[in-house]
Amino acid sequence: MTTPDHDSPAPPPPASQFKDRAYRSSGGIAGGVLLLALAGWLGIDAIVSGHGRTPWLALATLILVVPLIVAFTLRPAVHANEERLRIRNPFRIVVVPWGEAATLRSGYSNEVVVKSGGKYQLWAVPVSLRARKRAARQGARAKADRAADASGGGRRGRLGGVFGPSGLSGGAAVPEGSPRAESDKVMDDLRELLEAHEQAETAQGEVTVRWAYEIAGPALAGAVLLAILAATG
Repeated sequence: MTTPDHDSPAPPPPASQFKDRAYRSSGGIAGGVLLLALAGWLGIDAIVSGHGRTPWLALATLILVVPLIVAFTLRPAVHANEERLRIRNPFRIVVVPWGEAATLRSGYSNEVVVKSGGKYQLWAVPVSLRARKRAARQGARAKADRAADASGGGRRGRLGGVFGPSGLSGGAAVPEGSPRAESDKVMDDLRELLEAHEQAETAQGEVTVRWAYEIAGPALAGAVLLAILAATG
């Protein structure tokens, strides 16, 4: 007969069904890196080579501009798992448990609407009307191609049935869904998470909002320094 070993470590908790999914704008990140490089190049050159008040003006401008560039390009992100949606916007971090989310809405911007009536924009998932139009054109072309294949055109008709519409011997065309813009695909993923977990016990709680003082503080300091230099000039 064996006795339980009270010193043995407790078994690890079961792994979550979903790990955090992270969504960010690749275009925003690329633009932010370029803007930071340009601001750093111009600002440091002015600090090193400038005369009189120029280095101080350049320093104050950098202190103001760099946090703002980071806030609007590199910082925005959306993290989602089976419990909540975490939105990191330029100046706020919003955590929305799925139980408090009413809907995810797409228009000229993507946003989550909570049951209390508030709404929060998803800066990291920007809407591209150009991408939507391109996806609509691709969908229309694909629909026209499928209609032509169904009416007996295409390679099957021309080659006497040797090749199917998919281009393989005896193959059948694989139906494709309507093309979607990348941001719309992200919103589809988030809606699936909402529908799957909004009733879960672990997805309940309150919406929390935290201001990004680490961004606002330096930017405000730069603005104050720039105003002082301008007033004393």
